[in-house]
Amino acid sequence: MSQTDDLSRSTRSSRLVLRLSRNWLKIALGFLFLYVGLSLLAPVLLHAGYDGAANVLYKMYGPMCHQFAFRSWFFYGDQLTYPRSVSGTDQKTFEQYVSNTAYFENVDLYSWSADLQIKARSFRGNEEMGYKTALCERDVTIYATMFLTGLLFSRVRNWLRPAPIWLYLILGLAPMGLDGFSQMFSYPPFDFWPVRETLPGYRVLTGALFGLMNVWLAFPYLESSMRDTIKALEDKNSVTEERPS
Repeated sequence: MSQTDDLSRSTRSSRLVLRLSRNWLKIALGFLFLYVGLSLLAPVLLHAGYDGAANVLYKMYGPMCHQFAFRSWFFYGDQLTYPRSVSGTDQKTFEQYVSNTAYFENVDLYSWSADLQIKARSFRGNEEMGYKTALCERDVTIYATMFLTGLLFSRVRNWLRPAPIWLYLILGLAPMGLDGFSQMFSYPPFDFWPVRETLPGYRVLTGALFGLMNVWLAFPYLESSMRDTIKALEDKNSVTEERPS
């Protein structure tokens, strides 16, 4: 391969990286939109009778989320959410809805067992309850908030500075950590305190804070890094174009 061919390949690669760097925010927003959107599309497809396509989405998101029915959004049913009775919800509870469902036959709905977790994960809904999203309430909220906050970031990207780490820890990580871990450590095998099941409102609040702070911390750093990359590549391409053949 000649030196000219090497130079041409290097130039094409540089221009591709330059194009990606200039459009990094659009790419990130596009990914977030698809990630949230496809998780919401799963119950729509199931309701419309496209079981095969819906099942592909549920399986695709399975490794990323527990998908417990009592911690997920539901479309086309009596309620948007079906919290467990231990959460203290004012809504009709998950146990009340599924107690007479053949799918949960022989499962103790009031104990935190492997059977309950497996069944609640694989249960995707029915005509009465509707059909669950492929991501849980908190995850949907996190990524939807990141998408919406990313749109706002596009208006202030030229001057917004990254959030201080201490603020990210206080507003982003602490609320979700306290909410999630206090719940987790109340269940077997820990049983550190009485069982605590988080209400949907807490999941939404902590997820929204986490999503907001992720963008505020990470996106300004990404913007600064991409600007440096763009400048370096523009300078390199300028030198390459001026070099005699």
